[in-house]
Amino acid sequence: MAEHFMELLCPAGNMDKLKMAIRYGADAVYCAGKRFGLRAGNSNFSDEELREAVEFVHAHGKKIHVTCNIIPHNEDFEGLEDYLKFLESIGVDAIIVADMGIFSLAKRVAPGLELHVSTQASTTNWHTVQMWKELGATRVVAAREVSLADLKEMKDHVDIEIESFVHGSMCISYSGRCL
Repeated sequence: MAEHFMELLCPAGNMDKLKMAIRYGADAVYCAGKRFGLRAGNSNFSDEELREAVEFVHAHGKKIHVTCNIIPHNEDFEGLEDYLKFLESIGVDAIIVADMGIFSLAKRVAPGLELHVSTQASTTNWHTVQMWKELGATRVVAAREVSLADLKEMKDHVDIEIESFVHGSMCISYSGRCL
């Protein structure tokens, strides 16, 4: 039977919020760079700030995940390969992705990065969790509407980290997925 571990993962829209989350007990934080993340309303992190954030978080024995969770159009891939290599080079613990193209590119150009599947991928069943694991994901963030019973069933069938939101804003959807 797999070991069970609960991690408190907190959002960090800027450096002050990141430091506060770590100082007040978060096990890990997630944040976004200036591009490739959906949290456009936040100030987000420049490349230099990301480097500083990784150093700060790791100095406290914690983890940092960076969102690359846009639903990209063709032109959105411009600069992404270099950005993924940069994230790997500074020691980011994982990236959070929703798109299969970004997932595939990250596996190819930054194989040292752990890949977490975003809640934006709308994973609601263990069959999809199994597919993500087979593709190389180390964690799947379940869809917001998944129940505790569904989470347990995912975990009972697939030996992978499952993440679930317990508090926070309600995400909006894209294209044909209406809110």
